[in-house]
Amino acid sequence: MAVARSRHMSNAAYVHGQRPLRIYWEITRACDLACRHCRATAVPDADPDELTHHEALHLIGDLGRFGTPLPHLVFTGGDPLKRRDLFELIAAARHAGFRVSVAPSATPLLTSDALVALQQAGIDAISLSLDGSTAARHDAIRGIEHTFDHTLAAAAVAARIGLPFQVNTVVSGDTADDLSAIHDLVHTIGAARWSLFFLVTVGRGRLLQPLSADRAEEVLRWVAALAAEHRSGDPIVTTTEAPQMRRVSLQRQKDPGGSHRHGEHATHAAGIRDGNGVMFISHTGDICPSGFLELPLGNVRHEPVVDVYRDSRLFRDLREPARFSGRCGECEYHWVCGGSRARAYATTGNPLAEDPLCPYVPSRITAQGSMHNAQG
Repeated sequence: MAVARSRHMSNAAYVHGQRPLRIYWEITRACDLACRHCRATAVPDADPDELTHHEALHLIGDLGRFGTPLPHLVFTGGDPLKRRDLFELIAAARHAGFRVSVAPSATPLLTSDALVALQQAGIDAISLSLDGSTAARHDAIRGIEHTFDHTLAAAAVAARIGLPFQVNTVVSGDTADDLSAIHDLVHTIGAARWSLFFLVTVGRGRLLQPLSADRAEEVLRWVAALAAEHRSGDPIVTTTEAPQMRRVSLQRQKDPGGSHRHGEHATHAAGIRDGNGVMFISHTGDICPSGFLELPLGNVRHEPVVDVYRDSRLFRDLREPARFSGRCGECEYHWVCGGSRARAYATTGNPLAEDPLCPYVPSRITAQGSMHNAQG
């Protein structure tokens, strides 16, 4: 009974029920790229129904109700630079006390002047994307020629002016074999962080080849080794939509033959996943657990965003992994990991189902199988 009871008790250390740590706000879906994996299926022109300037300012004020410490606000898209009032929104958010980061697209809009203006506006960082170690590889995924060159040029300016930047890389069957070379490039250009976005087949992402669970596990073990060998000046390596990284890192730390000086880099975000510590607001104001789990649970035009995050049934369920089904619900690592809820939904239509990208068989299931075999 004690084991069963412990599986259903909330572990408060991993539950972010009062406020998210990060809010991703898609301020527009307008973008001049045509990326093959685009979650938003972005288009060149703004949606006429996107939040107006007045509505956007009202939202910033409403987000302040989360209280201290305020979430980190990430302006994403589309391409935030396609929104004319971007800098006014940054100023309003900074005035309200938010830390702000921006995820611009590598297009001719991302000029040296634009980067300097972003730095002067007081943002924490920008993110850039590299999905290949060469122009041919990267541009083939981004859908537009010269995006690789624009990205490296923007990175060079950011490094020169002291604007921290993160590099995002989609992990799929199309990119997995190039990851080592991409890592070398990310290190060379001076990125502070390298975030590996494990493919969720939503939007145009359905056009890319997903990884098998076993291949994803190989990649995560390689990432864990990078984290363990981290040196000053190396980019911190993190994952998105692959919380299994925390299990892999913990398993590596338990391995008596491993070197684990800096394994904490892979587990610092324990518990954070779609809807738990993360919230997404769409360009039209829909409130969702994440950009990859775009299930509207309210709209900022009609509902208080704080109340939706704290009280919506699905948000609450996503914060209680004992409610998950399949291996994710049974797993001894489900509080620190919990699997990708977005991938579970994209694959099964159920955001509480098990994450098919994970090959791990929980010890509880293994023990039950052993007991059944012994009895048989």
